[in-house]
Amino acid sequence: MREVQSALEAHASAHPDRPAVIDGTGTVSYRELAQRVRALAPWAAGLPATIGVAGGKSAATIALDLALGLAGRTLVPLPDFFSPDQLAHVVADAGVEAVAAEPGREDFAATLGCPVVTPCPTVTQCPGEIGANPPPPGRRIIYTSGTTGRPKGVMLGDGQLAASIAALAKAVGATPADRMLSVLPYALLLEQVAGIGVPLLAGASIALCAAMGELPRAAATLAPTATVLVPEMLAAWVAWLEQSGQPVPPALRFIAVGGAPVPPRLAERAWALGLPVHEGYGLSECCSVVAVNRPGERAAGTVGRPLPGVSVTIDRGEIVVSGPTVMDGYGGGAAAGGIWRTGDAGRFDAQGRLIVEGRLDDVIVTSQGRNIHPEWIESMLLADRRILRCAVVSGGSHPRAVVVPAAAGPWTDDPDVVVGGLCAEAPDYARPRNSIVMWEADLVRHGLITSSGRLRRRAIRNHLGEM
Repeated sequence: MREVQSALEAHASAHPDRPAVIDGTGTVSYRELAQRVRALAPWAAGLPATIGVAGGKSAATIALDLALGLAGRTLVPLPDFFSPDQLAHVVADAGVEAVAAEPGREDFAATLGCPVVTPCPTVTQCPGEIGANPPPPGRRIIYTSGTTGRPKGVMLGDGQLAASIAALAKAVGATPADRMLSVLPYALLLEQVAGIGVPLLAGASIALCAAMGELPRAAATLAPTATVLVPEMLAAWVAWLEQSGQPVPPALRFIAVGGAPVPPRLAERAWALGLPVHEGYGLSECCSVVAVNRPGERAAGTVGRPLPGVSVTIDRGEIVVSGPTVMDGYGGGAAAGGIWRTGDAGRFDAQGRLIVEGRLDDVIVTSQGRNIHPEWIESMLLADRRILRCAVVSGGSHPRAVVVPAAAGPWTDDPDVVVGGLCAEAPDYARPRNSIVMWEADLVRHGLITSSGRLRRRAIRNHLGEM
């Protein structure tokens, strides 16, 4: 992220004492962060070309990320939520030659079968500046679990990242007065772009939340103005606020929610509490964010307008993205050529805001010839706080639903009654019948859930057919 590094230097010169990162060890100023990156870059330049990154929620990981990019390395963030087999595939597929581990992450890094390197702990122990002629900008390979167990490597250059970060910063109105509450894991591209890149480009502060379960406490104590969440995290925060009666942080102006569809009733509950939720849409192949609802312009049921400079068209019902944020291609695959057919169904409203209707290949066709987008029905189910996850799949004349309880303990309600009540607004042909309850442990045992927590609809449909 060479452009972010340039912005970091500019902010360090103009406002050296402004807080850049607040983590569990204290506050790191813009001057200190810039010094750290500058000092780490020569060390990073001496590493092999392709480096796995075992990072956590810390200023040290942010400095390591920027230094590796400044040194022209290829970064491969290593998700600790991947299985050992998935991680082994990532290391082999990307050609990882060594793993750079944040202090405290060495044991995890050591399991990956590569040499482990640890950044020098202080600026004074680093070898000095990289010099007047830095190498070409680095790139990164982001692995996404997708719909199968084998992760795919998304190849992104510095140009795609710079375009995405600049466009997103403009869309959300990021300013130096912002304090970004960073909650998502570092290994997620959305976190690297929105949680780190955008605030540093704007000269804002980043307040790091050490664990996703600490979101309510962190939000109450760190006074954020913005944050980026996935729907499951938003649901947990909404439930906590409803139960505790605690107020929403008074300076909070913008919450971007993406990674999965946001149930409309969940968004309504959030706004009723004062949480300024703005739905967005994107995918790793397009630098994580394609469209987002802007502050003051949110339209429920949409994901907002495309980012500046990003072109989105609808071709025979499919969302097609083109422009500077589209990936180079998958590792070992053909070049994307600046155009990406997402496989998602969508349309625009009269104001040019995108409406995402679900995956084209997940459309359910009932025995009566009716077409149903499963996300439509799933959003109704996920509005109920008793349900953690769900999947709607084909089942003859009506779809079937699998629901995963949010709480431990026995589920005593008739699932057909619960599902039927939650889907009462849907037409009869779209209401699931013969619904079942499955526990997360069962989903894992049968391979019906990805490492990032998404249910595999096709695998579930096949599994139900065998029951």
